[in-house]
Amino acid sequence: MASLLQSFLDPKKNWLAAMHMKSLSKRLRKYGLRYDDLYDPYYDLDVKEALNRLPKEVVDARHARLKRAIDLSMKHEYLPDNLQAMQTPFRGYLQEMLALVKREKAEREALGGLPLYQRSIP
Repeated sequence: MASLLQSFLDPKKNWLAAMHMKSLSKRLRKYGLRYDDLYDPYYDLDVKEALNRLPKEVVDARHARLKRAIDLSMKHEYLPDNLQAMQTPFRGYLQEMLALVKREKAEREALGGLPLYQRSIP
């Protein structure tokens, strides 16, 4: 069953997934974003921890892309076509660190240790 689901979601095997990926790529290019920029550190604490572990240059570049996208959205504009062509929306920078954080969290829970972080209401 899992392999069927994987083949359904794989853009190389399913034309519907390929169309979705192309559409998403086009929308991300308009604002100069990458797919990993869409992860919200306030929603998932694992994302916040992964961002804290990344180099400062990578996080600063992420913030610059997000600020530019917000600015373009507020102005109801898109990036110029020559800049859209240079964008790489599916070049990831967060996935490996996020996977590492999730593995460490699962290992900590399996060993019965205290959580690395807990959500608290201010």
